[in-house]
Amino acid sequence: MSEVFTNTAKARLKKGEKLTAAWVQLGSPIAAEIMAQAGYDMLVVDCEHAPIDPSTLFPILQAVNGYETTAIARAPWNDMVAIKRLLDCGAKGIHVPYVNSKEEAMRAVAACKYPPVGNRGIAGSPRAAGYGKNRQHYLHRANDEVLVILAIETPMGLANLDEMLEVEGVDGFFIGPMDYSTSSGHFANPSHPDVQADFRKIEEKVLSKNLLLGTVAGNVESAKKLYDRGYSYVIFGGDINSLVSDAYKRIEDMKALMDK
Repeated sequence: MSEVFTNTAKARLKKGEKLTAAWVQLGSPIAAEIMAQAGYDMLVVDCEHAPIDPSTLFPILQAVNGYETTAIARAPWNDMVAIKRLLDCGAKGIHVPYVNSKEEAMRAVAACKYPPVGNRGIAGSPRAAGYGKNRQHYLHRANDEVLVILAIETPMGLANLDEMLEVEGVDGFFIGPMDYSTSSGHFANPSHPDVQADFRKIEEKVLSKNLLLGTVAGNVESAKKLYDRGYSYVIFGGDINSLVSDAYKRIEDMKALMDK
């Protein structure tokens, strides 16, 4: 095995392409495979809020491997050990939640990068390195290819954003609307004018540095508006909401027909 390790999604994003994205939260390789088969450019496997740990992530990554979809993982926390395990499973990027300072940003980058750039532990046997058969290609390219996204989810994150923008190795930032609005004193209300004003500040700062910008949208219409504002990728779907939407729609339609 001598396959050069590349990250198609990162290369496309760096070229300025807009990528579609969806959550993977059910912990099911079958559901993840369906999402990949549907044609999403990126799948963000949620190891923060969903019941997904490395042993669950592993078969999910295997299931989507045969499709033109790049899978990254949302880490449970800005933790060196947690991030290392997700990357060793073969995730091609890490979404780090709740980053609030330059120091935290530097810690996140370090966890994603091998020495001398960072402190990610080196092992040649995990899936990421082809179980040892592709270790040299992977080990020498991982620092450049792994996507590092930091989530801004508090006003403190915005206050320190200028410093975080200067941290080398950060590819982009993600606005977490629900957490940000709640930490701003507007519980689960990202549409509040004050929150929206903060989002505009984050957008302006990140885009002015030509860094990637991501977020989540409730529907495709909202996602399109975000793309038009300069967002690099928008999460507007997921395995859970796809199942829920279809299940409720079908039963409602059938009940309406039966009542006629």
